[in-house]
Amino acid sequence: MLTLGAVAQADSHGIEQLQTDATVEEAAERLREALDEKGLRLFAVVDHTSNAESVEMQLPLTQTFIFGNPKAGTPLMQCDSSVALDLPQKMVIRQVQEGEKQTLIEWNSPQYLAERHGLEACDLPLDKIEGVLQSLAEAAAGNS
Repeated sequence: MLTLGAVAQADSHGIEQLQTDATVEEAAERLREALDEKGLRLFAVVDHTSNAESVEMQLPLTQTFIFGNPKAGTPLMQCDSSVALDLPQKMVIRQVQEGEKQTLIEWNSPQYLAERHGLEACDLPLDKIEGVLQSLAEAAAGNS
């Protein structure tokens, strides 16, 4: 059931992604479970499809999960408070095309965010954050 695509590199505007043949709903449920298992707080889920429908427009199934951990995010903001524009972390789960089962899971590369906000001078656990985000995406895709 699982078809993983290559993880995009940060030269793709800082967007990392995994591809799976799981439905958006399946991936969303797995992501919720993985967030809970890792002790991360889920702040909100934005249902872009429902929002589009509320103004009589259409959009393939698309949800943005907003989550985080103050122990990880606060040091980034202490380094430069502009990073608060990009925190808490976000992960998008979206259907590639209407009527297809193929789903993309996307998130921002922490390395890209560090570059964007000029965090290079600070000693931050970016590799650890990147590993957590990658493992969340893999869990959502069904690869854990």
